[in-house]
Amino acid sequence: MSDRRMERREFIKMGVAAAAAAGSVPFNGLLAGQAAPGYNAKGLPTAVLGKTGVCIPRIGAGLGSRFCAVEDSDKALAILNGLLDNGFYYWDTAYSYRNKDIISEERLGMVLKDRRKEVFLATKAESRTYDGAMKEFEESLKRLKTDHLDLYQVHLVESAADLDAIGAPDGVLKALRKVKEEKAVRFIGFTGHLSAAAMAEAARRHDFDTMLIALNHYRPSPGDMENMAVPAAAERKMGIMLIKAVRPRETVKEIAPADLIRYALTLPLVHSVVIGMDSVDVVRTNAALLRTFKPMTPEEMKRLAVTLEPFMAGTNLPWMQPGYRDGFQC
Repeated sequence: MSDRRMERREFIKMGVAAAAAAGSVPFNGLLAGQAAPGYNAKGLPTAVLGKTGVCIPRIGAGLGSRFCAVEDSDKALAILNGLLDNGFYYWDTAYSYRNKDIISEERLGMVLKDRRKEVFLATKAESRTYDGAMKEFEESLKRLKTDHLDLYQVHLVESAADLDAIGAPDGVLKALRKVKEEKAVRFIGFTGHLSAAAMAEAARRHDFDTMLIALNHYRPSPGDMENMAVPAAAERKMGIMLIKAVRPRETVKEIAPADLIRYALTLPLVHSVVIGMDSVDVVRTNAALLRTFKPMTPEEMKRLAVTLEPFMAGTNLPWMQPGYRDGFQC
């Protein structure tokens, strides 16, 4: 990517500091406040995303595997417009999210071309090299029909060796820092659901703004995500978001999705939970849940943890296996 090309981009600055200060009140142990100018939460509860200073809805829109499984294009676009119409302006996608010829970023671009200023847009780099990440970045912008991102993340930090590659002189982190310095990206972050130790070390070692991390839903995960990785990120004042909150229903059908979401939102230090949404009805249901959200009591949390035991004992789900890439279905 040429420096001249980067200089031509106009970076849309939001009044982040003003939004974080305006009308802020404690919410579930977190700093909550009004959405930043340009964003409209439609009355949904929000939280300040760590040191970014940006207020985001406590539920973010996951636009990976579930969204890409919606084959009808009109229905997919209705979901995206429905998200904004119901206050869900945090959109999470990735360069690799696709289902055969359905590419998540391209679908988002069909709405973003008209409604970009309404969305806090996050995507992810799959490559571990500087050149590879820069190439993906340019393609992501083209697909998304935008000239900037709000959050650019390293996708799926897997191990200490992976973390070394990310931070190498020619690694992906160099690319993330460059596009942030040149104001084509507002914030940088990382994601993962395999190794708590690697996630905690990523938070400590590098200057990331956010962490997107899975819950402790299965025993093969080395370490403890909730009590090891999340506190490490909180110490660096990072924005902390959860994924995989609803996945236990794959093996424990009697668990209500609303209870799983409430469990995730009740955890301390967590700013938002990213949920896959595959219909307008699901969008509306999640909006209603969030508007009436009440944290679980300690007793409720303990009871749900016991109910989750069959799921935690499982090892045969695809997303639990090393090498799995979330949202990638080819």
